[in-house]
Amino acid sequence: MLQIDLKHLPTSDELPDSDDTPVDNEDQNFLPNLLLFLLEYIWKSRDDWYFGVDMGIYHTTGVNPRVPVIPDGFLSLGVERRKNSGSRSSYVMWEEDYTPPILTLEVVSHNYGDEYEKKLEIYRKLGIKYYVIYNPKFWRRDGHLPFEVYKLVDGDYQLQIGEPLWMSEIGLGIGRAVLPNDRFSREVLSWFDRKGNRYLTTEEQADIERQRANIAQEQVDLLLAKLRSLGIDNQE
Repeated sequence: MLQIDLKHLPTSDELPDSDDTPVDNEDQNFLPNLLLFLLEYIWKSRDDWYFGVDMGIYHTTGVNPRVPVIPDGFLSLGVERRKNSGSRSSYVMWEEDYTPPILTLEVVSHNYGDEYEKKLEIYRKLGIKYYVIYNPKFWRRDGHLPFEVYKLVDGDYQLQIGEPLWMSEIGLGIGRAVLPNDRFSREVLSWFDRKGNRYLTTEEQADIERQRANIAQEQVDLLLAKLRSLGIDNQE
C-alpha cells in the first residue's frame, strides 16, 4: 500500500474539484439538490453544517489522498457553512479537522457503481454514520430494496428498518415522498421531523401562506356582509 505523508498533503487549491465523470441521469443531481434546498430553509439560522452535491471527498483512508470518493450527496455537521467565508470546490478532510460527513447519499443508476460493495466499504472506513442508497429503478436487478439506510454500529453497517427513518445524531428523518405541487409526480427524497411530518418546500410554504391569507380575507368579507345586513356601516 502507498505510504501517505500526512505532513505534506495537497491543499484544496491543488486538488481537482471532480473526476469529470458526468452523472448519467438527472435524479443524481435533482434529488440531492432538493435535500440541500430544504436544509437551506430548515437550518437557515445555523452555520455549522455543509451539504455537498456531486463533490469529491478527499481522505487519507485509501491508497492515495489525491483520489476522492464522490457521493451524489453528503452532509457534514460541525463544520463551517461557508469555508473561509467562501465556497468549497471539494471537501478535503484534512482541511476540515478530519471531520467525516455524517451522511452520504448514492442514487443508483443504469450504470452500476458499486454502491453496495466498494463505496459502502469506503464510507465505513471513513466513519460515516449513515449511508443512504436510493435505487427506485434497478433494485430488483441488484437484489436490494428501493430505499435503504445503513447505520454504522460498532464499526459495521447495519440496515435500518422504518421510513421515514429518524436519525437522532442529525436531528432529522429521511424518507421518500411525492411533492403535491410537482406536475410530474416524481418520487423524491425529503427530510422529516421527529413525528414523521415532511418538511415542506418554500413553494409549499408560500402556498399555505396564500391560502391562509385568502381564508382570512373571506372571513373579513363575510363579517362586513353581516354588518351591512344589520344596517351597520363600518365606515361610519
